[in-house]
Amino acid sequence: MSKADPPGRRVLRQAVREQRRDLTVGAVLGMGHQTGEALVPVLIGLAIDEGVVDGDVPGLLLWLGVLALVYVGLSFSFRWSARAGERAALTTAHRLRTAVVSRVLAPEGEADGNRLPGELANVATEDAKRVGAVMMALIVGIASATGLVVGAVVLLRVSLVLGLLVLLGTPLLLWLTHLVSKPLERRSETEQERAARASGVAADLVAGLRVLKGIGAEPAAVARYRRISGRSLDATLRAARAEAWQNGVVTLLTGVFLAVIALVGGRLAARGDIGVGELVSSVALALFLIGPLSEFSWVNAELAQGRASAGRIASVLDAPRAVSPAAGEGRTGLAATPGGLPLRLREVAYGSLRGLELDVAAGETVGVVTTDPADASALLHCLGRRADPDAGRVELDGTELSALDLTELRASLLVAEHDADLFEGTLLENVTAAAPDATAPGAPSAPPPATAPLSARLTAVLTASATDEVVRTLPEGGDTAVTARGHSLSGGQRQRVALARALAADAPVLVLHEPTTAVDAVTEVRIATGIKEIRAGRTTVLVTNSAALLTVTDRVVLLDGGRVAASGDHEDLVHACAPYRTAVLA
Repeated sequence: MSKADPPGRRVLRQAVREQRRDLTVGAVLGMGHQTGEALVPVLIGLAIDEGVVDGDVPGLLLWLGVLALVYVGLSFSFRWSARAGERAALTTAHRLRTAVVSRVLAPEGEADGNRLPGELANVATEDAKRVGAVMMALIVGIASATGLVVGAVVLLRVSLVLGLLVLLGTPLLLWLTHLVSKPLERRSETEQERAARASGVAADLVAGLRVLKGIGAEPAAVARYRRISGRSLDATLRAARAEAWQNGVVTLLTGVFLAVIALVGGRLAARGDIGVGELVSSVALALFLIGPLSEFSWVNAELAQGRASAGRIASVLDAPRAVSPAAGEGRTGLAATPGGLPLRLREVAYGSLRGLELDVAAGETVGVVTTDPADASALLHCLGRRADPDAGRVELDGTELSALDLTELRASLLVAEHDADLFEGTLLENVTAAAPDATAPGAPSAPPPATAPLSARLTAVLTASATDEVVRTLPEGGDTAVTARGHSLSGGQRQRVALARALAADAPVLVLHEPTTAVDAVTEVRIATGIKEIRAGRTTVLVTNSAALLTVTDRVVLLDGGRVAASGDHEDLVHACAPYRTAVLA
């Protein structure tokens, strides 16, 4: 394997190599099973020759006894070969699912490739399952090839003509089978892509059902899904037609091939070149060959679908990363640093930012106001290291972000965007998800029940974010179940819980993006005061145009045209800077 291979191909190859033991066991047992199957007609022919033709009863009993033993071996080998194959298939699918999910969740990001979440879920489930099924197909293919070889050798011993007919005709038949599987491979890939798209759109529409109902857009949403689902159905039907056409052609070719074998064997028996028992064995072997040849048709279909799915998995694993990990081990221990950390941007150019210079001292609370939302988005991307600047550098405590381990960086510099999703679980589980005591070794994975007193830190977080009001209004308080993405809560409730989660993380540097857009003015003032108090001594950056939040900052920076246009106290800027006044008060 070349080191230059894309990561997707390396992962796929590694997944196969890790199943070598099960593949070997399954293949050996499968080969034994097919060998026994091929020998059954031979044993029947010997029993006929000795017991029927020659009248040798002891000989007949002997071969019948051997035949019984062979059937016992057939039962054992089939069972354990199938077990090894299933284990290899399921384990491979599991490893590929893990690889896809790990890539999607990797700190470097950008694995989605503009795919909807439902599409990625389809890749991690259905495509991984299809690639896993290739393990079983390999075992079946090897076993079937063994059966064909043994059958051909036996036929060679019976008749050179019959043996050569099988040995020469089988490769031709397999080549024709491979050719007719090509349309199935192409259509299977299209089928999976469109099925994944339909699944993704369905999940997206269900997630936004409340919004759709609120604006009366259900008919448009239904029409959209109907179109996409119709395309998926068309692709599925085309793939099914391709598979049916392949099976039909392969069955026809197999039937013709076996008929030729039976015809040649019958003519040889009629001329006396082979005996009665040998004729029975030859015909029975021809009938036996239907099994391996039919299995080759199934194997080809599984391989075609597996190749298509492997390509889709590789496209996710090979997706270019938004940022590269630190070249070395990187600096550690930042997240455990007491107090805040200094943050600096030096001549940063990215997106709409143009040579941005910004210094935030350790423990300082700085507001950032933007006249263009694109400036805020670009700044958040750079601070959260979702992308690296095109020019310039971002430093945390004197170390460039690109030199820091991504996991350590995001525990030390937390960027909490205003549209952050919640996850399925209780409200308190959402709040404490990233809290230091929730991730420490040996710490409980879930918060204490509502009947137990909350810690002083958690109480302070709930109060600062005004989430305590949310807790009091819910039927089960903090133990109230929250659905995926927090859709069981109102917009304002979701926003406060997300803010509480960010505050509970207690990161040395916290960047909050418009954390109060969905709350009323009174609550906004309360939250502003709470943020100021709970973040005392820690570095905080508020990217917002909210006057209530900007009032509690130590200073405010105005970004205009991608650069710092003004800096100072909020009240002073309101009176002295027209662009600032427009951005904040308009």
